[in-house]
Amino acid sequence: MSQPIQITDSAQDYLAELLEKQNVEGIAVRIFITQPGTPYAETCLAYCRPGEEEPSDEKLELEKIAVFLDKHSVPFLEEAVVDFNVDRMGGQLTIKAPNAKMPKVNADSPLEDRVNYVLYSEINPGLAAHGGEIKLIQLTDENVAVLQFGGGCQGCAAVDLTLKQGVERTLMERIPELAGIRDVTDHSDTSQAYYR
Repeated sequence: MSQPIQITDSAQDYLAELLEKQNVEGIAVRIFITQPGTPYAETCLAYCRPGEEEPSDEKLELEKIAVFLDKHSVPFLEEAVVDFNVDRMGGQLTIKAPNAKMPKVNADSPLEDRVNYVLYSEINPGLAAHGGEIKLIQLTDENVAVLQFGGGCQGCAAVDLTLKQGVERTLMERIPELAGIRDVTDHSDTSQAYYR
């Protein structure tokens, strides 16, 4: 398997040093991306004590450190580089993940990724002109997408009719297994599904 991410020697040295300071036998580094494939993607690096990794993580045994990659994040870590740049202040670790924000989905992708993909590739570009955007807050167990209508769409009286119908129609056409959509601010639902 080709390594999706490159960790430079200087970064490995630096991370190895940090891990040693933790004084935990078998401690590793875990790399994951929050909200991968969206403009909000953040690439994160965390300590990973034995047992804290996910069973599905991919493990990289590098010369000086062990790295766990979140399986879900791997496609978005293509061409990523972790580097350490020494400077007067000691230096800093940089992570460049050019593909973190690129939606990569196919029919087998998790439902959440596919909803995000449709939002970011088809729906949000059209709303940007009005200063609006929509993001997925959560997917309920019933496959209802709970969306947040942001920017220019909020508080606009027409949001319900035009936007929700259009968005729902587009999402349901593209992703048949979606049961429906709900607005995060939709208080008609008394079960408080998104506060659990």
